[in-house]
Amino acid sequence: MKNSLLWKMLSFIAVGTVILFWSIDMLNRQTENEMSFIDKQYQQQIIDYGLEAERLYLSGNQQQLAKWLLDLQAKEQTWAAVVQSNLITMGGSILEKQFTDSHRLGRNVQWKIHLYFKVNPVMDITFADNKTRFLIRLPQRMRPGGYYPLAQVLLQIALPFLLLSLLTWVLYRHVMKPLSALQEATHKFGAGDYGVQINAKVGTHKDEFTTLTNSFDLMASRTGKLIVNQRQLLEDLSHELRTPLARLDMAVDCIKQGIHTTDSIERLSNESAIMRELVEDTLMLVWLNNEMPTLNKDSFDLVELLEVICNDARFEYPQHCIILQGPTQLPIGNSSQRALNQALENIIRNALQHTPTAHQVIIAVDRQNDKLQVTVSDNGPGVPEHLLEDIFQPFFQVDKSRAKQNPMIPLAEGTRRGGFGLGLALAQRQITAVGGNIIANNLINELENSVKGLRISILLPA
Repeated sequence: MKNSLLWKMLSFIAVGTVILFWSIDMLNRQTENEMSFIDKQYQQQIIDYGLEAERLYLSGNQQQLAKWLLDLQAKEQTWAAVVQSNLITMGGSILEKQFTDSHRLGRNVQWKIHLYFKVNPVMDITFADNKTRFLIRLPQRMRPGGYYPLAQVLLQIALPFLLLSLLTWVLYRHVMKPLSALQEATHKFGAGDYGVQINAKVGTHKDEFTTLTNSFDLMASRTGKLIVNQRQLLEDLSHELRTPLARLDMAVDCIKQGIHTTDSIERLSNESAIMRELVEDTLMLVWLNNEMPTLNKDSFDLVELLEVICNDARFEYPQHCIILQGPTQLPIGNSSQRALNQALENIIRNALQHTPTAHQVIIAVDRQNDKLQVTVSDNGPGVPEHLLEDIFQPFFQVDKSRAKQNPMIPLAEGTRRGGFGLGLALAQRQITAVGGNIIANNLINELENSVKGLRISILLPA
């Protein structure tokens, strides 16, 4: 849901506020209702006063009744009286029995007292004749709701404050949990922990915070990977440049001393070309790592591309047998001819470099459902199983002593020095850029239970 955090907070605050005010109103009503009744003890005392007044009234001693009323008023600091009342109809009208039975001059002791009235009500105790009544204004000491003002303060101020504080605290915790995790992760990332991730700490709620944490995790992952890769590339590049620079220094010294001038000039040219190739490949690798482009604008014939690469390889490695297997045509779309050309050329050249003279390198291509598969198999020594994934890392070489020839030994005509371990790294990233993937596995001689070569398998979208 779009703006789900907004709706969550709106629902939380709106529903919480409505429930809060409803609860407070219900509690206030309930409290007022409970506090509005005269205590049972005082109810009975007023009834007893009425019974005593009725006894004195029936005795016929008006003086004794008057004295008792005066003493009662002085004792309770209130007003009291014994009166008679008759309902007289006018104009020949008739009253129903319920009016005559329920007629009162005051309130029944069991009725609620309105706490918001400052004047105490008059209580009515009806005598047996249903005409004479004992009336008394409720004594102040018997008035209910003495703690009602305090209860109002608690219910209308203290309780809302506490509940709103709790609501705010819960909302604050909900907001601060991902923000605190983000702050902690930012500090860790700044301290060099490039593998920090926060999505697992925040949870799987689908809201703006999850989007934020996902963006941070993606940013941290990409940035950390870029930093680590750049550091590693700089270290590897500086290490790899030492060898051609040393060769250049040796060639310059030879020229200065007049020793093997022609060979030294040729060596200068060769080493300059090697350094240029190294720098260009490194820049290409950095671009592929940083930008992670999607290259899918070309359509071409994959078999035709492989034939051109194989023809170039046969010219460069005339003593090797290069076999191309597959259909005569295999169109591919939404790809990059340049990227695939460089990737396949690096893979095939790597296979030729590790295949003994007069042995075969087989390139097979075919269609598998909606994918195109290219495999390059050599007859070399293979790669240790635990290093099969590492061969796609920049500057990685299974055997550095075998990768480059001694710089003091002249190169035979038509041969090249070993690479710097960038070919397969570039190939993997170029294959990924066109939407494919690449894996390596050893070819096993089942009869001898030994490795007989390496196979690079490439799967491309058709």
